[in-house]
Amino acid sequence: MPLIFTHKLRVRYAETDQMGVVYHARYLDWLEIGRTEMLREQGMVYRSLEEQYGLLLPVVDVSIQYLKPARYDDEVLVTTRIDLASNVRLECSYEIRRVQDNELLVTAATKHVWVNRQWRPARIDRACPQLYALLTQAAAEH
Repeated sequence: MPLIFTHKLRVRYAETDQMGVVYHARYLDWLEIGRTEMLREQGMVYRSLEEQYGLLLPVVDVSIQYLKPARYDDEVLVTTRIDLASNVRLECSYEIRRVQDNELLVTAATKHVWVNRQWRPARIDRACPQLYALLTQAAAEH
């Protein structure tokens, strides 16, 4: 499993604000896209985690640093890295760069906990051992 996962996006006009730059909250959407596409790339669709395994992965903490703005029609690369994967927690870090000049725009980190449909802690190593193995391997490569 690769250490770093990347996903390319193009900034849509609707994602920009009156100042002509990407609205700050949109970057949180891009972090989610990075996480879910990382899982998809490894053969685990997030939807199946919910439907088949009854697992949810809420964000419990987010940290984001805005360094430079992205603008309409820029292509950006969302890079996602797994920093910690335990049986009940997942921590990821991110970089968002403009493709055209490789300019670093945003750095971020998220912390998550695995819960069941009743929002009680769930152990991913028991509920979905194959995903647990993939995540811990990626975290170990970090």
